[in-house]
Amino acid sequence: MGYVEELLGKDETILFQTRQHPIVIARAVLVYGVLALGIFVVSVVLWRAQQNPSWLILLVADLFVLARLALVLVAWSNERYIITNRRVLKVEGIFNKQATDSSLEKVNDVVLEQSVLGRLLGYGDIHIITGSDIGVNHFERIHHPVRFKQAMLNAKTDLHTSSGRAPDTTRTLEDDVFAAIERLAELRQRGLITEEEFERKKAELLARL
Repeated sequence: MGYVEELLGKDETILFQTRQHPIVIARAVLVYGVLALGIFVVSVVLWRAQQNPSWLILLVADLFVLARLALVLVAWSNERYIITNRRVLKVEGIFNKQATDSSLEKVNDVVLEQSVLGRLLGYGDIHIITGSDIGVNHFERIHHPVRFKQAMLNAKTDLHTSSGRAPDTTRTLEDDVFAAIERLAELRQRGLITEEEFERKKAELLARL
């Protein structure tokens, strides 16, 4: 049984899970990979010259660079974003694990942000707005963000249905728009979105009225 499975409660099941998009570690892979290759080439040249024992030192340094690259890859692989039928989980860490979660009951809204490049490559930011003290959970550049949001909203709807409580359908469009603007203002205040992004999205919301 894996670490994530050990965190699940009775009758709790995983509905969807993802990681950060590989673009997050692409820079580290490129930098460490080029550095390791460069060190290796220099060490081979010195070894063939047979005039300088520095090649052995460089080879050891190369191993450290490769170990660092492996650590980055393992850390990325161990960071997971999970939706169950009860909550949203973020699990990270290689040896020292950290798991944070938000109950679906407390999720008030989910904001998805995708740049043009993010839509092309399939990554984006998810802001989970809750009624807890945490307020907003911010997941950056996760893979398949649209599917993540859909799975979360579907799980929340199913949770209400199974508990015998129907979603609130008495709210008007005007209520929803102004509530969304308030949530955007909170994101702006926390520095999660810029002033320009706030004004643009606010205009889009007001245009619906």
